[in-house]
Amino acid sequence: MGVKLSEDAKKKIIEALNADRVAELTAIIQYMGHHYEGEGLESPAILDLFKKTALDEMRHAEMLAERIVYLGGVPVYKPGQAQRGGDLRAMIKNDLGLEDKAIEDYRGHVKLCAELGDSTTRLMLERILTDEESHADAFETALGRGK
Repeated sequence: MGVKLSEDAKKKIIEALNADRVAELTAIIQYMGHHYEGEGLESPAILDLFKKTALDEMRHAEMLAERIVYLGGVPVYKPGQAQRGGDLRAMIKNDLGLEDKAIEDYRGHVKLCAELGDSTTRLMLERILTDEESHADAFETALGRGK
């Protein structure tokens, strides 16, 4: 039998997951916009990176929504403000900024879930965090700042 979470713990976790979902929905819109609008000599590989990353974010948004519903909450459907336009380098920098923020937020939410005793949500967030770190690495590499 699993650990029973208090209503207060569920509320805090749902709030965190909905904040993450807003970020994921924003990233989807921003990355797909960059996929459609990017131009330049290096654009085919970069445009594919934008699209692949957006598809990953769609999976994350779905996972978050499913967990929110399981915990008794209602998933948010409204994204934050996506950044549009610029050259490929500006687009990548903007996308890297979203990834860096997501990494910071997910780390905090992993810690929150550990403190509240929700190992299932913690493990899900750790898997998403791994993807976000991979995305950041890909954007850094595209900018020539790779390891």
